[in-house]
Amino acid sequence: MFDIAAVLWTLAALLLVSIVKWCFSPIHAIPTVGGSSLPILSYFAGRRFRQNARELLQEGYKKYYGSVFKVAMTDQWIYVASGPKMIEEIRSWRDDELSLSEALSQNFQMKVIMGSKVVTHSYHIGLVKNELTDNIKEILPDLIDELSLAVPEYIPTKGSEWTKVNVLATMRTLLARISNRVFVGAPACRNKEYLGYATSYTTKLIKDVKFFRTIPWIPKPIAAWLFSDARKTLRKGVSILKPMIDERKAMMAKWGDDWQDKPASLRLVEGNDFLRWILDIAVPEKETDLEIAVRLMNTNLASILSTAITMTNAFFLLAQNPEYIGPLRTEIQSVIEEGGWTKASFGRMSKVDSLLKETLRGWNIGISTMRRRTLKDIKLHDGTVIPRDTLIMAATSATHTDGAVYEDADRFDPFRFARMREAEGDATKHQFVHTSANYLSFGHGRHACPGRFFVANEMKALLSYVLLNYDFKMSDDWPWTPNYKGLGLIPPLGSLLFKNAKTRCIMRWLRGGN
Repeated sequence: MFDIAAVLWTLAALLLVSIVKWCFSPIHAIPTVGGSSLPILSYFAGRRFRQNARELLQEGYKKYYGSVFKVAMTDQWIYVASGPKMIEEIRSWRDDELSLSEALSQNFQMKVIMGSKVVTHSYHIGLVKNELTDNIKEILPDLIDELSLAVPEYIPTKGSEWTKVNVLATMRTLLARISNRVFVGAPACRNKEYLGYATSYTTKLIKDVKFFRTIPWIPKPIAAWLFSDARKTLRKGVSILKPMIDERKAMMAKWGDDWQDKPASLRLVEGNDFLRWILDIAVPEKETDLEIAVRLMNTNLASILSTAITMTNAFFLLAQNPEYIGPLRTEIQSVIEEGGWTKASFGRMSKVDSLLKETLRGWNIGISTMRRRTLKDIKLHDGTVIPRDTLIMAATSATHTDGAVYEDADRFDPFRFARMREAEGDATKHQFVHTSANYLSFGHGRHACPGRFFVANEMKALLSYVLLNYDFKMSDDWPWTPNYKGLGLIPPLGSLLFKNAKTRCIMRWLRGGN
């Protein structure tokens, strides 16, 4: 016979054990923001954090500046480091102590969705950091060429008539296409089925993560195996990528290392693109088509969504502050007339560079960066102990809106960093791609975003082309007020109005430029 009293006593005993364990845990010594840290009650604190994460991180940053505090999510505790000294300390720990890959793997359940080899042997990240970055000069002509074809297609204006454009949807598809001119080449980058695959994978992976957090009682690896839409998308997408993979494998088999059309500089020509660089490693290691597809899609994941949101935010900020458009256009036109559409030209656009950096400072896609998972108990300089197998991160948004770091920090000031570069006489310290303990949009240290140099040039090219060729304004004076949910910024989902600029731009570049 079912004994309800025995069940209740058992539950009470388990609760008591949990409370006793909590009392003697190092977790208890670290201050909590957003609610109680008691077992069970912390679940409700996690629900509150999901709705008010930005405000709670701001509160913890101010209250516990220079140390560590903790916040609850529905499925785990997160420890938050604040202040430059603590950020630099987190940056300095070795990978076998604080691991970025393990943090990402657990958050996205990468080993289940993507396969453990892709996670533990992530050479595609090295290709982004080295080959892609080193060849930006050679890549740009192809990217600019695709840009000049794609933008008029996705922003189809007619003369002086205003055309309503959903900016985020347009930026996602547009950036997928121009990025994949580099990743898979032309004409594959224009294949609508492939572009749909590349963009939907990113969306479904993020939805997976959100869904896993609603069912914390089911182990995440099991939930990912049973319910992951991203995992299903990857397997379906192999059939789309297979012809591209087979074509490049055939070239490699025919020509080998002596393929006469493969220059030493890895200049992007037919069949020699990022996918080919992956195959240079994947074929000798006998990787499956699925593993190759995962590596390519992960590169798309890192390149498309965050870049699309940043560009969308930049266009909305400019539409709400149109007085800055003129100075930007003047700089772009002057630089391009002198040097063409080159890497060197983009490097001289200090106002454009500052605009993009300011956009990420105040309106970054995420309010935290530098996520690491502890692989052992970590003792910090102030004696704080972070337990093994927990997550620690930096409070990015709170740092970027600290008035002691940035003057008038809550105001959109697109030329803030251009002025700082001039005042301090340091041309690199305040560049868009430069990281520091006070600027964390790309992370900081050896694990800072490896693709930031590529996307910086890509965004400057796109912004320059649009500003020279189009006028744009708010649609029906629709205001955009930044909104946050969990650890992310919800980008503007509305439309802007576009029309052709009076003076259209002539697309030209200097292939011999720097």
